[in-house]
Amino acid sequence: MTTGNGLKLAAIGVDHGHIFGMLGNMVAQGCSITHWWTERDWALTDKFTETYPDLVRVSDRNAILDGPDVDMVLIAAVPEDRAALAIEAMKAGKDVMVDKPGCTTLAQLAEIQETVAQTGRIWTVNFSERFQVPCVAKAEELVAQGAIGNVIQTIGMGPHKQNLHTRPDWFFERPRYGGILTDIGSHQIDQFLFFTGSTEAKIKHAMVANKSLPQHPGVQDFGEVVLEGNKGHGYVRVDWFTPKGLPMWGDGRLTILGDAGYIELRKYIDLANGNRGDQLLLANQDGAEMIDCREVPLTYFPRICADIRNRTETAVSQAHTFRVMDLTIRAQMLAEGEAP
Repeated sequence: MTTGNGLKLAAIGVDHGHIFGMLGNMVAQGCSITHWWTERDWALTDKFTETYPDLVRVSDRNAILDGPDVDMVLIAAVPEDRAALAIEAMKAGKDVMVDKPGCTTLAQLAEIQETVAQTGRIWTVNFSERFQVPCVAKAEELVAQGAIGNVIQTIGMGPHKQNLHTRPDWFFERPRYGGILTDIGSHQIDQFLFFTGSTEAKIKHAMVANKSLPQHPGVQDFGEVVLEGNKGHGYVRVDWFTPKGLPMWGDGRLTILGDAGYIELRKYIDLANGNRGDQLLLANQDGAEMIDCREVPLTYFPRICADIRNRTETAVSQAHTFRVMDLTIRAQMLAEGEAP
């Protein structure tokens, strides 16, 4: 069932490949798009043009922002620039879906919060490692049903391939991408807060490092965080050490420990199961099984479409999104020796 019929989208900023998942899933809900804008041309711009040849690229983003019929703007610009573009769009009366990280500094986050309060617009960050992964949607269902009891801890792993030859200049500049915890770690912190149900959390440990790329001093290729929430604990590890031989960009995993069982998610690949992704391992008091989740429907996109229409928060609460980015940025600051 599609819920986005009649909603009109526009894209601003095509600097990260996540724009394809964001736009593709929204169009699958029946949303439409006719125009897009981005600041610079590079390989991804060419791919976007090839994928959506019928869309019109405008030279001035105000042509989109001034359009009264645009309901939501999708933003996948350089991370450092996303906050300003989102604020601009909300002040123009548009709801916003922004690629993670939604912002890179606490000052940006404060301005976003103020803008949301003033405008009443939706600012949602597409945490794709939860929102675009069917086995995570299945885990959400099982945890809600009490399949593993009360959640005690999550362990989130976010490994990636370096693929340096494909990376744009901003990938190597710390202020531009925001740091490895702010960027990739936001996925895992989102899942920690969601599955434990924590509304408060302390950062007990955070570190980042450049282990393999001294020629690129702005790069952080390893990071970890330990979190203590008011309803559970969390460990996060993110890195750029996925070997070239793995037939996937990263072996992302999530383990959810409950007091009556556990769930492990093999999100993108399972070497022990024919390299299939979206495999869920469940062990509880009734037994142990592997569940193939590849056909499980995603819930975020139909819900966010409904939220745009009804001014509700069924996909993800605004407070949760703010909390994720606040914790993520503070973890990055702590790891770099700043007082968060």
